[in-house]
Amino acid sequence: MISMTLLYYVAALLFFAVAFFSFNDKRYSSALFWFSYGLIFLLGDFMPPALVGALVVLMALVAGLGGVKGGVYQTLELQQRLDSVKRLGNKLFIPALMIPLLTVFSALVLVHIQGDGWSLLDPKNATLSALGLAAFFAVLAALYLTKEKPQQALKESSRLIEAIGWAFLLPQLLATLGLLFNQAGVGETVSQLTTLYLNLNHPLLAVTCYAIGMALFTVIMGNAFAAFPVITAGIGIPLLVLQHGGDPAIMAAIGMFCGYCGTLLTPMAANFNIVPAALLELPDKNAVIKAQAPTALLLLGVNIVLMYLLMF
Repeated sequence: MISMTLLYYVAALLFFAVAFFSFNDKRYSSALFWFSYGLIFLLGDFMPPALVGALVVLMALVAGLGGVKGGVYQTLELQQRLDSVKRLGNKLFIPALMIPLLTVFSALVLVHIQGDGWSLLDPKNATLSALGLAAFFAVLAALYLTKEKPQQALKESSRLIEAIGWAFLLPQLLATLGLLFNQAGVGETVSQLTTLYLNLNHPLLAVTCYAIGMALFTVIMGNAFAAFPVITAGIGIPLLVLQHGGDPAIMAAIGMFCGYCGTLLTPMAANFNIVPAALLELPDKNAVIKAQAPTALLLLGVNIVLMYLLMF
């Protein structure tokens, strides 16, 4: 079975490769950072929670002290790259397009391949298992097209991961932070403040408050997955579902989309908005956010209308 555990092991090997290249380049603090991250993916199920927490704190200290630095990776000369682009043409897009297409195909078709006590894809995480399988075949296709060796895929993956740096961890950490906020009762506090200071007896007002709350909290947290449990527990479930009788499935789907609108507007979503500006060497580090802002605000307005029309 292509389980999440198997994908975690593959991710661990990738982070160990990044650590190896960093160590080889005498960037020992970076090597420690990526080795610790790989260790969590490899042995997280068997390690005491306190030890995992200690490794996360260690990684935060290394990153906070500026210890995560990118290396120098050998790339082809410009003329060689141009010749390669001319030779391959639009075939370069095949591996990238394979990932979404194979993911959808696997999640809809291959998920049904199963027998007595086994299945090809993990039924509890079918989409993520399908994504891992699609990425594997996309790498094979890229190696076939470019005639490169498998180790080159590791080098390019390491180069990209190190270019992103510590921000690579943000989605996972911020999603966890959202769960911690919810466990700490932040959602209940949001609910109390909302009902105390806002009159949300009309469904449209409640929908608007929920949608804008998702966007704003995502701006603060930098991740819609972090905002979702807090705002949904504080506003979505008690007001939209219980008080006004709205459809929870529609609330959840469009509510996450409202959070993604906030993702487009915040530097806290560094891996989406700040890292691309750095990789493209844009003079304005907020250029990506400024370009996305009109689309984000327009989508937020459309989401409010859709949620109101479809939920009730």
